[in-house]
Amino acid sequence: MTATLDAGLAWLSSALIVFLMVPLAMTVWRMIRGPGYADRFVAVDMLTGIAIAIAALTATVTARREFLDVAFGIALISFVAICAFSAFLERKGRKQ
Repeated sequence: MTATLDAGLAWLSSALIVFLMVPLAMTVWRMIRGPGYADRFVAVDMLTGIAIAIAALTATVTARREFLDVAFGIALISFVAICAFSAFLERKGRKQ
């Protein structure tokens, strides 16, 4: 019974990884085309969220906990980067 559940969870996680490629592509498109800096910053934040989800799902499929460490590292770097980007955006808004 457990083997069946593990196989089903691995299949579902693999399908979700493939499904996440659509929002990943749309977010990359928004990051490239975005009309302003704020749109691009939100796209970068969403890209990191999708990358965290993919890393967590990969940890589920492969049964390796190291991918959760990768997801945690991506989240920390993303937080610092978005804080820096928002400070940049705020300073740019004051100059105008």
